[in-house]
This record gives sequence, structure tokens and C-alpha cells, in this order.
Amino acid sequence: MSFPKKFVWGAASAAYQVEGAVHEDGRGASVWDMFCRKGGAIWNGQSGAVACDHYHRHQSDVKLMQGIGLQAYRFSVSWPRVLPEGTGKVNARGLAFYDKLVDELLAANITPWVTLFHWDLPYALYCRGGWLNPDSSDWFADYTRVVVAKLSDRVQHWITLNEPQVFISLGYQEGRHAPGDKLALKELLRIGHNALLAHGKAVQVIRKHAKLRPQIGYAPFAVLSYPATERAADVRAARQDMFTIIAKHCWNNTWWMDPVFKGRYPEDGLKLFGKDVPSYTDRDMETISQPVDFFGVNLYTGNQVRAGKGGKPERVPPPVGHDLTAFRWPVTPEIMYWGAKFFWERYRRPIVVTENGMSNIDWVSLDGRVHDPQRVDYTRRHLLGLERAIKSGVNVSAYFHWSIMDNFEWADGYKERFGLIYVDYRNQGRILKDSAYWYKQVIATNGKHLHEEP
Repeated sequence: MSFPKKFVWGAASAAYQVEGAVHEDGRGASVWDMFCRKGGAIWNGQSGAVACDHYHRHQSDVKLMQGIGLQAYRFSVSWPRVLPEGTGKVNARGLAFYDKLVDELLAANITPWVTLFHWDLPYALYCRGGWLNPDSSDWFADYTRVVVAKLSDRVQHWITLNEPQVFISLGYQEGRHAPGDKLALKELLRIGHNALLAHGKAVQVIRKHAKLRPQIGYAPFAVLSYPATERAADVRAARQDMFTIIAKHCWNNTWWMDPVFKGRYPEDGLKLFGKDVPSYTDRDMETISQPVDFFGVNLYTGNQVRAGKGGKPERVPPPVGHDLTAFRWPVTPEIMYWGAKFFWERYRRPIVVTENGMSNIDWVSLDGRVHDPQRVDYTRRHLLGLERAIKSGVNVSAYFHWSIMDNFEWADGYKERFGLIYVDYRNQGRILKDSAYWYKQVIATNGKHLHEEP
């Protein structure tokens, strides 16, 4: 078998995308509640107010996960559900939801993996400056302490932040995600530094207060490149493309990864960003680079790169009619091998694929089932690439499919369907898609089923 004996097969979700119940049991508002009130911000004026109603249906949802054979479920905790004002008084009823969810998962022999921040900043903290406030990393540490105190007697796997590049770029530069701001680079980098400090302080809190020996990781978005051929020059060019900062925005790897795994900002970023880089201290970098146990990475699509003039990276335009998901993202399964390989070579941390999946055009067929052969094919191709990476010596310990069920896809509302489970939003009905049954066989055979034609 090419997948390790203890390889973990899971699926993932995020609180605002699935929970609903935004006004129940003392939950406070998040920036996403605010953003969804903004005219034209969300497709068809939709919101996550109900979403998949996972808050009320988590027991039956866990049974569906058990039926698929999931070994782990990655979910996020809603900061404003636990601390309605972001700091101060704890909302016991909100915290109790996660307490019950963890118990149900463990009873179903599914390991809980908790993400502490998946973009739902409390609105009350946004009104105090949000991530621009120098106290924001301490707010996050205090919130982390509350969650760890409640769950760490049963939860061992923790992820601090999900995709800082995305929530900062789309939320604070482009204005397409909550909170909908359009800030200059100087403010973006300040937010980024505060978020990285929040990660480091959360790691310190978990290490100090966890009741079970924790496994802690961080899940940035991966900006991926893969070589046009396996010639050494193209491989070098693709690697260089992945780890070079070339523009004054947040869409890169090293600004968000080098501080965590190497304890410093990359020199090319410091030079390019210049006077916009926030002031920081050696102590800041020591905090940010607290040792972590795994490198969580979200892999979806990438750029093909070849060696151009003088060996410099040159991105290859996709061919006419190239494969696209329903979200219009190019299908590039090569990223699973090359992305895992390049990240392993640079950072030498065990890799967990914390997200990988695709939006598909899914509906209920006349036979009552949801047939999604494209998702099966997409996932199979990517997992075969991951298998190749493992065979080549890359340490990969887990894979989480995004997502466990169709859900509120942020600014795209309910238009995009990423799930293994189909959700009928009219009545909250659930149907396991063909991909869920296929994934069940992959899990049961620890990957051997990948080599059988669907």
C-alpha cells in the first residue's frame, strides 16, 4: 500500500457555511452577517442565516459521515457563537454545541479536527478595528483559551487559521468577501502581521492549556505551480514561481508561510513591499514561529510553468477548451504531486491536505440519486497525485475532502456545490452523492480503490 497504514481520510466544513442558527442561543453577529446585509454582496441576496442547519441537524449529519466511513471531520468553531462580543463573557449555550458535536463524532469513531478561525470575525471586534487593532492577536489568544479549556480533554488536532491570504485579500483588499473593505497594501500587511501573531499566540495557548497532547497545524491557501515537463529546468522554474513574490498583493506563499516555518519574512517580499511592511520585533517572529506539528495546505488549482529565457519562470497559458470546474477553476491534478513535493522540500513539516475538492453542477436525477462523475474523476486524479508524492518520500499524513456537504459558498451563496452530500435547501434534505459512495470505498481500502476504474 502506498498510503501509510495510519493515513487519515476525512472531510471538512466551516461554521458560517453550514451551521445556520445565527440568531439562536446567544450567538453574536460576525462580519459575514454584516456583509450579507449589504446589497449586491452575495449572489441572489442569499446569506448563511440558515445554511445547512447543521446546528440543529448535527446528530443526523454525523450519522451520514459515519455511513461514508469518515475517519476525521474538520470543522471550525464560530468565534461569535462562543464569545458574542469577541471578548469577555463566554456564551455557554454556544460552546455547548461544539461540546455535543465532539462527543457525537467520537461516539461514531470519527476524530474531530478543530479549526479556530475560518473567517467569521465577531462584528463587535470589527467595530473596534478588527484585525487592524494591535490587540487582535490577544483577543484571538483569549478566545483560543476558552475553546481549548472546553474541548481539549477530547480534541487533539487543532488548526489555528484558515487561508489568511484569502480572507485578507478578498475581504480587505478586493472587498468581495466580508467585511467588504478595500484597503491599501500598508493596512493589508498590518492585518497580516496581526493574524500571524494570532496564530503564534494560539499555538502557545494550546501547548500550555491542552489536556491531551495536541497536534497543531496551520492551513494557508496554496498558490501552486507545476512544471510543464519533468525536465530539470522546468522543475526549477515551477519551484521558483511558487516561492517568489512578484506583485504587491497577498496572493503568494512565502509571506504567509516563511514566518511560521522559518521564523522570518522572505527577503524578496521585504524588498518589494518596502515601507509598507509593518514594524515588528524579533520577539514577534519568535511568537509567530512557534513549533507546529503539521503543515495544513488547501490545494485546488495551479499554474503550469516552464523555463523561459535564462531559465526564468514563464507561466504557460492553458489551452483552448481546457478543463474547468463549475466555479471555472482550471482542473490541474498535477498540483497534488508537485505542490506537496515543493512544500515538503522547503518546510520539512508533515503535510495534511486540509482542503481539496471541486464545485460541480449537481442535481437530483429521476432515479433519486445525485450522479457526479466529474467529482469522482477530479478527486481520483488528485489522490493519485498525492499517492505519487507519498511514494517519492513526501510525508503526507491526512487528506480532507472539501466539503462534507453542499453549503453557503461565501459571496457565491448557494450557487456552487462542493459537497459529497447533496443538500436540498428548500427542506434541508440530504442525499449522498455517487462521490460519497466512491470515497467510502477509497477510505475502506486505504486508497487501493483509486486503482480500480469507477
